[in-house]
Amino acid sequence: MKGDEMKPNQKKNLKMKAARALKGMSQEELAKAVGVTRQTIGMIEAGDYNPTLNLCIAICRTLDQTLDGLFWSEGNESD
Repeated sequence: MKGDEMKPNQKKNLKMKAARALKGMSQEELAKAVGVTRQTIGMIEAGDYNPTLNLCIAICRTLDQTLDGLFWSEGNESD
């Protein structure tokens, strides 16, 4: 597999990245606000880490977003 190909269940969280950018926050700032490392935020955005529900809620509150808006994938789950 080439480096830029995603695994079947791995999806980048571009919605979270966009919401973070809209708030003018760096990965480091978001990480500090929700109590994790910058690497964790980077891994979530890259689709390499599945956050807990509590972490998802903290991220949503910090970014003024909903769980559906940031973490629900629309359409077929196999897309």
